Formats: sequence, C-alpha cells, structure tokens
Amino acid sequence: MTKQILIVDDEERIRELVQACLEDLGGWETITTSSGEKCLKIVQQEKFDAILLDVSMPGMDGFAVFQQLQANPIAQSIPVILLTARVLPSDRDRFTKMGVAGVIAKPIEPMTLTTEIIEILGWEES
Repeated sequence: MTKQILIVDDEERIRELVQACLEDLGGWETITTSSGEKCLKIVQQEKFDAILLDVSMPGMDGFAVFQQLQANPIAQSIPVILLTARVLPSDRDRFTKMGVAGVIAKPIEPMTLTTEIIEILGWEES
C-alpha cells in the first residue's frame, strides 16, 4: 500500500522540493501545508503514515505542533520526523527526549531523502 506523508513547512520551496522527492523517488502520496495550525486540522481528516515537520515556523512552531499531535488520540501514533537546520548535540538531545521518530537536517539532500525516511521509520524499500 502506498505511504501517505504530510509535509509541514512554512517555506514553499522546501515543501515543493520535499514533495517532488517523496512522490517521484519514493512513490509516496503527499499532502503539504504551510503552518502548524493547518497541520492539526488536516490530521483530523486524513490518515498519514508519517509527518515531516519543520521546527522553525512563524506562529505555532514545530515543538508546539508536536505537543498538540501527541495530545491528540487520532494523531499520537503517527511518526513525526523533524526538518531542521538546528542540529547541535543539545538540540538532538531535546528532539530525542521529545519522542520524535527522527531528525533530517536542512539543507535537505534530495537524492537521499526517501532513504533517510525509510531508515528512520524502519520501512521496507519498495
């Protein structure tokens, strides 16, 4: 069955790049949104196999979105991978303690993005 992934990032270029990589290279279905608030609404209506979530967004940042997802019985079982330029060891420790599935550093490597997601989530390559 085809994986469905929600991409949440306030930068349109990044949403488009990630979407193209996941659909063209991974063969996955994607839905994109530009804000945490919209993300929380979408997960109420659609089923996702994973969420790629930007950390630094205006309004509700990725940390606040993740906390809301974890508090929601419908969404708490969806694995979340953070997209971030913040990759200091202290940041990675914080991300691990939060319980996110993994972290992908920006700038994103288009050719290896799907492989990174497969490895983080333990999915079989298709």
